[in-house]
Amino acid sequence: MVEFEDLRVLVQAKSPLIIIETYEELRALALIKRLAMNLMRPVFQWTITDGLLRTDRESSPQAFNTEPAQVLAQIKGTRIPGIYVLCDFHPFLNEPRHIRFLKEIAQAHESLGHTLVFLSYALQTPPELARLSYRFQLSLPSDQQLRQMISEAAEMYRHQHGQPVDMAPEDVSALLQNLRGLTFDEAKRLAYKAIADDGAITASDLPRINRAKFNLLQAAGTLSQVYDTKNLADVVGLANLKRWLTQRQPAFNSNSQDIPKGLLLTGVQGTGKSLTAKAIAGSWGLPLLRLDMAALYNKYIGETEKNLSQALAQADAMAPCVLWIDEIEKGLAGGDNDNGVTRRILGTLLTWMAERTKPVFMVATSNNIEELAPELLRKGRFDEIFFVDLPDNAQIKALLALHLQRRNLALHDNELAQCIALAQGFSGAELEQAVVSASYRLHSDGGGFSLNHLMAELAETQPLSVVMAERVTALRQWAQQRCVMA
Repeated sequence: MVEFEDLRVLVQAKSPLIIIETYEELRALALIKRLAMNLMRPVFQWTITDGLLRTDRESSPQAFNTEPAQVLAQIKGTRIPGIYVLCDFHPFLNEPRHIRFLKEIAQAHESLGHTLVFLSYALQTPPELARLSYRFQLSLPSDQQLRQMISEAAEMYRHQHGQPVDMAPEDVSALLQNLRGLTFDEAKRLAYKAIADDGAITASDLPRINRAKFNLLQAAGTLSQVYDTKNLADVVGLANLKRWLTQRQPAFNSNSQDIPKGLLLTGVQGTGKSLTAKAIAGSWGLPLLRLDMAALYNKYIGETEKNLSQALAQADAMAPCVLWIDEIEKGLAGGDNDNGVTRRILGTLLTWMAERTKPVFMVATSNNIEELAPELLRKGRFDEIFFVDLPDNAQIKALLALHLQRRNLALHDNELAQCIALAQGFSGAELEQAVVSASYRLHSDGGGFSLNHLMAELAETQPLSVVMAERVTALRQWAQQRCVMA
């Protein structure tokens, strides 16, 4: 009802050109037809296949008006005010003659009274028509409407299969939460899909629904969904960070105004920052979206910022979710010769971070935090900045045991303890690679796995903390007074 009144006000305010970008063409046409009948005005629909057709009463399509210039000429020459819906007209807006026709029809609105509605999945307004056109957006289904759709899908399944749908209230609420951001038609299809597979709504349906939802909202390759999420139990150490996340999870799942916004993870390379991002999503039961900063950049002016805006809008549509930006400094540390692109995408990101209202938990990782702009690091952008340091003795031992176990290799506790001295300064990734290399030694030597295989690899490996000792030491010293230790 609200969108009906909004569109009615727009038409009665004598808006000559109205743009509706939507995939729900039938729903938009029904809304426009209902409005035209309410205002007692004729309504016409044009398509390139059928030509012009009056839709508020029985009529036949005017096939001779399939060409855009022909139909625009007829509209311009018609003296009875009407609403004309031009479906999928966007490919023809680059033609100067069409633009001129549209401009003359719009400028003559006081005398002609025609309202032109452009109905398409996407439409770029020519500059000549920008000040004469107004955009209208169809509303997305409310929570009440989504719950009704789920009930209708369950009733349809019961009618078709003769058995009720097994659905606990908490599972229905979780499904509803994951259907937000979809159109009416999309939400109906996915609600029925969740039920039709097994005659029930369960937590196991959510990953499949999230994957289908993401595919519907795909944004030009800049955003991808990561399905290989982890659990916080898979992350060795980081006790402070785990406690911080545990405290904030209930607030993120609530409808509170002050939901957690996100965090920045910085530290030595290979210490598990990316793994932590995956673990947050897995532990909180949320879809994980990864923003590829490199894929944002486009040679055309304005396209890079548009790519970022589309990706952030998609993250909002996928909410609740975790948005992971890996090595954020590589996308925001541009030089002086990029025509201001870096400054503009930083501005776009900062605006979104400050104004977003959807539950999107942002996890950014950085190996060189000093390259980031100060305005990105101030309180309010991120809830906290954590430093992920090199593992201590207990963590070294736990990491070695974990990576050995994953490869069906085993050493006793006392044997692992003997490796600690050789593994000082190793990151988690370097410890894993040492185990991998030790397994290669095992295959080439033959026989069983032994402590000597692992110790030989540790002794021969120079970790990054040694190869880049000055830089790693400076980073760790810088973080001591500036970050929270994870």
